Amino acid sequence: MTQHQAVDVVVIGGGQAGLAAGYHLRRAGLDFVVLDAGTAPGGAWRHTWDSLHLFSPAAYSSLPGRLMPPQPGETYPDAAHVVAYLTDYEQRYDLPVHRPVRVTGVHRDGELLRVETDSGTYRTRAVISATGTWSRPFIPAVPGRTEFQGIQLHTVEYRRASDFTGQKVIVVGGGNSGAQIAADLAYGSDLTWVTLREPRYLADDIDGRALFDHATARRKALDEGRTDTGGVASLGDIVAVPPVRAARDAGLLKAQPMFTRLDDTGVEWPDGTRTDADAVIWCTGFRPALSHLAPLGLRGPRGHIPTAGTQALAEPRLHLLGYGDWTGPASATLIGVGRPARDAARAIADLLR
Repeated sequence: MTQHQAVDVVVIGGGQAGLAAGYHLRRAGLDFVVLDAGTAPGGAWRHTWDSLHLFSPAAYSSLPGRLMPPQPGETYPDAAHVVAYLTDYEQRYDLPVHRPVRVTGVHRDGELLRVETDSGTYRTRAVISATGTWSRPFIPAVPGRTEFQGIQLHTVEYRRASDFTGQKVIVVGGGNSGAQIAADLAYGSDLTWVTLREPRYLADDIDGRALFDHATARRKALDEGRTDTGGVASLGDIVAVPPVRAARDAGLLKAQPMFTRLDDTGVEWPDGTRTDADAVIWCTGFRPALSHLAPLGLRGPRGHIPTAGTQALAEPRLHLLGYGDWTGPASATLIGVGRPARDAARAIADLLR
């Protein structure tokens, strides 16, 4: 690219949210680019653990305009199938993805926004930030964590159970990633699964289809000012995908309460009991990757940028997409990101007119 390039819209991030945004920007007839820090298509799906599967069948895990084809022999497609789908999606719609391009900062520049990257500068009339959370893993500041002499990994670094065969492994986290990785390790490792509260499993017949409907209903209730959301399930509850269900039903997923500290060889609970460990795997979530937006000075409570839908309240030329419910119901999911992506593209088209 040239040192300075002007476009209507810059989309930052080439994963599922960025591609959904690109689809709707193309339909709106806008001139745009998608800047992706990755070296190949697929976003965060290229970096997940080997046994990860979707919560939903392929037909219910699709981006706008193109159904995900089923994966032969699998009800719930694996991550490699998702990567292949996203690669095809990008090519099918001829989306202008530039990679690898790392955005270093977004700045106000008069009537435009200036997007600084390691490959040059873009001047644009609007920005959609779709960088997700995978690049910002969160590990809590548990006492003694720096003293532990064993292996410590976050979800983003875990790959396969065979790496821990015969080892004493502590998995920390009661969400879906914690349950799935604990189930993965339950057969060949000496597993201790640690959660802040007793794990809550959704009914076995609930998968991503129902979760999306529930998240949409909950957001509608909140938008209407209703505090009673009708008992809608939380997306933080554990989806009993087949591997998790099998390990649970075999009695292999028995959660322990959270320990209070680590020492050099293991962990200790409040009553003084302790367990040795070779490895601790932190399935403790993520934070939104928003450092590139720091020059705009928009951060609010909990590190979020206050928005109305996807639009930043203090900077209407900026939209945030795919970071979770605060930027659209279930917008961090394949099935959920399409609607807020459409809304963002329409709002930008109206603004630029």
